[in-house]
Amino acid sequence: MRDDLRALEGYHSPQVEVRVRLNTNESPFPPPAAWRDALAAELSKVDWHRYPDRGAHALREGIAELHGVLPSQVFAANGSNEVLQTLLLTFAGPGRSVATFEPTYQLHGHIARLTGATVVEGERGAEFTLDPGELERVIAAAQPAVTFLCSPNNPTGLEEPEANVRLALSKVPGLLVVDEAYGQFAKWSALGLVEEETPMVVIRTFSKTWSMAAARLGYLVGPEWLVAELEKVTLPYHLDAAKQIAGRLALRFAGEMEARVQHIIAERERVSAGMARLPVDVFPSGANFVLFRPRGKAGKAVWQGLLEHSVLVRDCSSWPRLDDCLRITVGTPEENDEFLAALADVMAEVTG
Repeated sequence: MRDDLRALEGYHSPQVEVRVRLNTNESPFPPPAAWRDALAAELSKVDWHRYPDRGAHALREGIAELHGVLPSQVFAANGSNEVLQTLLLTFAGPGRSVATFEPTYQLHGHIARLTGATVVEGERGAEFTLDPGELERVIAAAQPAVTFLCSPNNPTGLEEPEANVRLALSKVPGLLVVDEAYGQFAKWSALGLVEEETPMVVIRTFSKTWSMAAARLGYLVGPEWLVAELEKVTLPYHLDAAKQIAGRLALRFAGEMEARVQHIIAERERVSAGMARLPVDVFPSGANFVLFRPRGKAGKAVWQGLLEHSVLVRDCSSWPRLDDCLRITVGTPEENDEFLAALADVMAEVTG
């Protein structure tokens, strides 16, 4: 193994058998039955002995129509993580720096290090907001080839103000990546800032609002010239035929997906309000999850207690500046009720 990789750990999310699984930010609902039927019908017609469409043209055309851009502005890959990897292979690497602002999505820095880049970590404020002065300081000092902003930020849930994104755009010497894996749950999107002359991309995924985590499909929207560069780096035929069909068909159900988004947002607010009545600090969220911190430095004990109630949430306490923090994915109303009841019981046990 390369010497610079020996100290790295992989990205893991514990999977254990529980009744209520709320730790991986998936959609709590399966895709529409009509989507399943349409997918089965089209899969029966696939020429499995032939390679898939290398350019994923039909899928990219559908995504482009959804966002009002050109197909040549869309790059699709195996989940948003492969989009990140392709970006960093193209624009980062040895001798270049990548800027992140912690705490944030761990794979931004992790994949950057895998490419051999130097990761420069800025600090968020006490409530996990990003101070414009810190943003300017890091960019000026590091001169990063790639700068990451995550909105809503994972795992904190906070939306990045448009002013911060515009400030970053005016300061970065390289590429600005706005990761909007949870963008459909937020009040605004940076997609409106994408222009041909602007070195910025916005990343989205089918795993959350489209109920397709099992498909592993993500994409970015950016300038045509940038997408053309990425196509030089990506592996040939990297998107299989089934994935292309699944994504293209999902776009027919945009109305149903939007209805689910609004339902999840309502449940997110209900769960946040329920937690606020307990001795925990709840952070505002614009995503499909909520970060919270049990008081009394009881994060580990609460996570274990919830697990004993057969409720699994994400333990974020080992992440930078997230001591004792846990994260719950918004589930079905029934799952959310069970979580709130379990949390109340556990908090009573922990606090005595």
